[in-house]
Amino acid sequence: MRPDMLPADHTAEAERLLRTATQYPEDNEPLLLQAAAHLELAGDRSRATGLYDSLLAGSPDHPHLVKALKAANLWEYGHEAEARAIIEGLRAAAPLEPAPWEIVAETLEAHDELEAAHATFTTALKLLLAPDEDVPYPTQSLLIGRHRVRRLLGLDHDTLDARADHVNPAPVPLDELHDPKRLWALGSDNPAELQAEITRLRAELGSYRTALSRPFPVAVLHWPTAELTELLTAYPALTTEYPSHAAHLSDLESSLRDLAATGTPNLGIVTATVPSYEAFAASEQSSPAHPPLLPQYATTLAARGRATPWPPPKNAPCWCTAETTYGKCHGAP
Repeated sequence: MRPDMLPADHTAEAERLLRTATQYPEDNEPLLLQAAAHLELAGDRSRATGLYDSLLAGSPDHPHLVKALKAANLWEYGHEAEARAIIEGLRAAAPLEPAPWEIVAETLEAHDELEAAHATFTTALKLLLAPDEDVPYPTQSLLIGRHRVRRLLGLDHDTLDARADHVNPAPVPLDELHDPKRLWALGSDNPAELQAEITRLRAELGSYRTALSRPFPVAVLHWPTAELTELLTAYPALTTEYPSHAAHLSDLESSLRDLAATGTPNLGIVTATVPSYEAFAASEQSSPAHPPLLPQYATTLAARGRATPWPPPKNAPCWCTAETTYGKCHGAP
């Protein structure tokens, strides 16, 4: 959602999301996280913490993300000690997804803990990014955030900074965007300096708008073994789409690699279930045996926050749920 499209009444939007969560319990986690974000924007941080606690009391799909958001929220309204304890626990847990690391590092940066923020960004990238692999879309913001903190610390460029320059989507170089002296330029009486700063700020805002308003992930369906067996038993016409489970997994990875090769960003995988698919088909007044319904179902799941970013880090569990890492499974060359 673009900044100029954000709702004016964040409390009302949080209430709407909470009502929606009761209607769609399968989407409880993403809806409650959105509601908590709106409560934070409304200044109701205590209630936002209650939503995070409610999620953690269950079995959230992304517990490290929820804990990171909770820590950031707690620190903002005076519970620094508790926030630090959660952050230390997260760093020790070493999650294999970028979002918790980014939230923790930016929380530390926001509170002038620049050395700790730099260490957090660096640890995350060493864990999630292999030297010889392309930078996955969800990991790019870690590189750019680390570059920003290093500029604030006055550190020289290193190889990760060079990779940050490579993935930078803005037309203005990162060294300019992250230049600490820009703060002084805003107080200049020189019209040329002010105009140059306005140009840089517009470029930076443009990149943020692009990130905030980008479409939902281009997502593909993943049918677990039992679900695919049930689907083909009920709708044998779909055998042409899924000749076998092994072929389905192979085709899924190949499709995503082809999309990545064409420059498509923000790719994801959504896990399908037969009851959910049948309910979607009924809502579309169509038959589940109709193949063109499958990509529409995938898009709908992604729009409801069910997409898992692809590719996962090489040493993270494979998306197919095999008991091995992605790099040794579907991520192997």
